[in-house]
Amino acid sequence: MAGFTERASARIAERLEPLMGGARDAASDPPVKSARTTVVIGRLLGIAFLTCFATGLYSHLLQDPLPWLPMPARPVELYRVTQGLHVISGTAAVPLLLAKLWTVYPRLFEWPPVRSVAHALERASIAVLVGVSLVEVTIGLLNLVQWYVFPFSFRTTHFALAWVLIGALAVHLGVKLPVIVRVWRRRPDDPPDAAGRTLTRRGFVGAVGAAAASAVLLTAGQTVPALAPFNALAPRRMGVGPQGLPINRTAAQAGVTDTAVAPDWVLTVATPSGSRDFTLDDLHALPQAEAVLPIACVEGWSQSATWRGVRMVDLLAAAGAAGPTAPLRIESLQERGAFARTEMPPQYATDPLTLVALELNGGTLHVDHGYPARVIAPGRPGVMQTKWLRRIEVTA
Repeated sequence: MAGFTERASARIAERLEPLMGGARDAASDPPVKSARTTVVIGRLLGIAFLTCFATGLYSHLLQDPLPWLPMPARPVELYRVTQGLHVISGTAAVPLLLAKLWTVYPRLFEWPPVRSVAHALERASIAVLVGVSLVEVTIGLLNLVQWYVFPFSFRTTHFALAWVLIGALAVHLGVKLPVIVRVWRRRPDDPPDAAGRTLTRRGFVGAVGAAAASAVLLTAGQTVPALAPFNALAPRRMGVGPQGLPINRTAAQAGVTDTAVAPDWVLTVATPSGSRDFTLDDLHALPQAEAVLPIACVEGWSQSATWRGVRMVDLLAAAGAAGPTAPLRIESLQERGAFARTEMPPQYATDPLTLVALELNGGTLHVDHGYPARVIAPGRPGVMQTKWLRRIEVTA
């Protein structure tokens, strides 16, 4: 049996030699596909992945808060910054990931594929890391343009894969740490190019850096005001939309075109001691406040706007529930959707900048922005700023 296995392995290796020979040669060609190039690109990619993971974790905690972990409502631009970093670093990761794979792909097809148990574990971790990375950045890009061609929940899957990716990255770094340390300690001078080669390692790294910077420059203007003039590729643009503010979901898409403008609309505020219905005129009769707050969406776009309406604390006081100490349950006229019903922790509900907004940028709310009334609060994801309000409940 051992002789048969050896002969079979030799036969397979002989058949694959023409296919693998080019890969082996490429793997040994200095300097572009050297270990140093791989480590340099890997550093940048690791920074991008870790930034994505940290900011994505923060976004997840805002959307699914832990009862024992209060999230900050200030500064008001906090989520705008963290989610902007999340999408910017994720965008930069695309060319970095492709470059990283290009520098190592010959070694992905080494023969024999497994030489020992330790080598098998290393190869398995690499397979997981490569596969998860490709899926993670792909569905992330699709989410930016809201093109959900996959049959699963983006948010749940994206979050779960992030943990798998970071775990596989940790294993990979642990296995490759000796190589990384050795390369870092070596002098950074480029070795002479191989005959016929015109691309140096520094040239390759520079080209990859330019590609990542260009991807960021042409998309980050959807959240960074200074880069707005260069925003050529992002799906949202600052100042473009009803009342000068972009939108993700229209009233028609939410199925509230008729109910939002119905003359009998009321906002019900329920408290442990009872409930009260507020008409639009009732809301306008309450003390009005104004706040400049950003809409910051998980897709990475954001823009500040001027909102006017009733402070949440004033509305709750008018309903007999001043200073809530438990989360609010907020319902939209929208019947379907993951965020048709949301919860607002008390630190947001009691913040004086949190409004039940009735006006936007000096005019009555456009129906696509949540007419007749919507929530706007500091430091919250756009999906949590519920539009087309129907009911606010103070939990016991």
